[in-house]
Amino acid sequence: MRNEELLIRLTQTQGIAGYEKKVRELIEQEVRPYADELIVDPLGSLIAVKKGKGGPHSKKIMFAAHMDEIGFMVKKIEDDGRLLVCNVGWNWTASAYNTRVVFRNGIYGVVSSMKNIEEAHNDPNSLFIDIGAKSKEDALKYVHVGSVCGYCGEYLPLANDLVCSKTFDDRVGCFQLIEALRENDGTYPNDIYYVFTVQEEVGCRGSKTTAAFIKPDIGIAVDVTPAHDYPCDLTGSNAIGEGIGIKVADPSVLCDEDVIAAMEQCCRHKDIPFRYEVIDKGGCDASSMNLSNFGVRAGGISVVTRYAHCSSSVISKEDAESGIRLCTAFSKYEFQF
Repeated sequence: MRNEELLIRLTQTQGIAGYEKKVRELIEQEVRPYADELIVDPLGSLIAVKKGKGGPHSKKIMFAAHMDEIGFMVKKIEDDGRLLVCNVGWNWTASAYNTRVVFRNGIYGVVSSMKNIEEAHNDPNSLFIDIGAKSKEDALKYVHVGSVCGYCGEYLPLANDLVCSKTFDDRVGCFQLIEALRENDGTYPNDIYYVFTVQEEVGCRGSKTTAAFIKPDIGIAVDVTPAHDYPCDLTGSNAIGEGIGIKVADPSVLCDEDVIAAMEQCCRHKDIPFRYEVIDKGGCDASSMNLSNFGVRAGGISVVTRYAHCSSSVISKEDAESGIRLCTAFSKYEFQF
């Protein structure tokens, strides 16, 4: 996989939903030499514009990958120094239990539970964070109500070109868009908007404002999708290492059949391994783009991911590379609608 060092830096830079500034600064530095124009909207999403050569069938394509990650926010500090927290995005209580977190100011903590974890029933109100504070007054030296933290989870190689890290959701999507933009020499027929959105994990908010600004003809979410190829509580056809996902549907969006067909044609023409992606839980930025303005044709490019929304997600480097290739091929496609 190309430029793996960039993917490492992206995953290890913290950007809890609503606090994506450091991630945006990293991405902005990477894309500035390649974009025709850079725009930061009032919510904090970054739009990198690359104009095409135009033509009778030229389209305005918006790719959206979200910069934000899930985490926790302090809602109360107990007299003994424990931090009671609420979710920022969706956290699995069982997978958060006994994991390490880090606050934006560098303070580390360990997540624990006030109940037996089997009795917590995925309720974040059962959780607390231990930063080592001896009292409320001691804890206030380091954090306050409203402080946010995210998981610690280093980037590690696994067998068969798999890798493990925190925040592949959705830094791998950001990585794919950066690399696709590098390849765009301005000779494509379409105008491409590479958009790095904020606050997807709390309601697909960044894609809503950016789509309203861009008014795209086609909106593509570049994100992850849960794997179904290991024992878990989900069922479906998603499998790691068997190709990039072409989204057909999730609970938030039914993708446009012409967009799906164009993606399939791109994959077959360029020998890009792919699978159709259908999930019955979750959602993505395609939903906000789809319903923006008077309606936008929507689709998705999805990297299959095991153990999403925790400190140790797993993806295939080959799938990530296939996603870059599909972004590029789709950007060059001459649409007939």
